[in-house]
Amino acid sequence: MRSSLHQSFRSVGVPATRTVVRPWLAHHRHISSTPARRADSSPSPSSPVESKANDIGKQKQTDATKVTTQDDELPLLRRPLGVREKPQAKTKLWKEDLKEKFLDRDKQLAERHHLAREATRGYFSDLVATRKHGGKTWIAPKVMIREDKALYFPDILGTPLVGNEKVHTTSLLAGKVSIVTILTTRISEIQTAQFVQPTHDSFASNPMYQRVQINLQDNLVKSFLVTLFASSIRKTVPKELWPTYIVSSQNTEYLREPLGIANRHVGYVFLVDPNLKIRWAACADPKAEEIAALRTCTSILLDRTAKEQPSSHSTTTQPAQQEQKTT
Repeated sequence: MRSSLHQSFRSVGVPATRTVVRPWLAHHRHISSTPARRADSSPSPSSPVESKANDIGKQKQTDATKVTTQDDELPLLRRPLGVREKPQAKTKLWKEDLKEKFLDRDKQLAERHHLAREATRGYFSDLVATRKHGGKTWIAPKVMIREDKALYFPDILGTPLVGNEKVHTTSLLAGKVSIVTILTTRISEIQTAQFVQPTHDSFASNPMYQRVQINLQDNLVKSFLVTLFASSIRKTVPKELWPTYIVSSQNTEYLREPLGIANRHVGYVFLVDPNLKIRWAACADPKAEEIAALRTCTSILLDRTAKEQPSSHSTTTQPAQQEQKTT
């Protein structure tokens, strides 16, 4: 710019001295054609302490979101349900119960463990737990439990809607593929019906299939009321299901953990094979994939049972044919 000023002064004939140029620059304002420097948009580098604090805050936020997502997701059933000893269809006398209670070391340890676990539970803990996921604590598997890993369904004594003689579930379930539902409340009845009805409609005509409902009431007052209003239950249950609808007042406190019954207010569904082993289980409100899994597993188990039945029949008829030939 100064060179252009010098040239302009020379063309006019004025010597371009400092005393002339400086006042002239002060009097005339010239706008620069070069673009103005803008402030750098990138943030100024923070101190190491501030950057570390920001990283810690972001890490806490991500951890919090992970924890909430993990809490919202229900786990799959990770263990086989049931008891290890094969049940027997007999009622224990009070002497046998006392003998096992005071002389059996394993029974004593199990009772201590049960009492310690129940001491930490509140009276309304099951009711409060229904606020989260509707009381559902695990998701049913998509496949059956292996036969060598499966455990037994315990023996429960109860009275069917037909007749007054009590029935053991051990004798009722033996030799058939059974869908067993445990009912305690009206909500549990609705939940188990949603689980079982599609499968029941598909295999009700199969002679190796049966649906067993256990109305289990540990409270003596509720058990008396259920027995008193058994006629009203008959009106809601189809007549063909009366022989397999059992009303029981058996104490199942020690069976809640083996059967995975974490909440008394929701329903539970068990698929039991002819050998009394639990091959599949579900609880609470059904999901679409759980209903489909129950139907698939029931179909597979019925097919396997039908294939095993002719072989056992042929092995029993062969000795009889040999005896006829010898006579």
